Amino acid sequence: MRVLAVGGFSSALALVAALVVLGRRPGSRIPSLGAVCGRVMSYEVGPVPVGRIGLLGFWWWVGWHFLAR
Repeated sequence: MRVLAVGGFSSALALVAALVVLGRRPGSRIPSLGAVCGRVMSYEVGPVPVGRIGLLGFWWWVGWHFLAR
């Protein structure tokens, strides 16, 4: 089971790395990671910055599950 989990996370990391490389090419239709983060951070519902709260929650989850051991 551990090998399956490590393989899954490794595959996801490789996919993200490939998308970052493809997004940095000139004339690419794939947005860069910075553009995606900027779009998420600017999302608001009324006066509530939902994108920022969601990103903070995501980083909290990552830290809790991978760095708190």
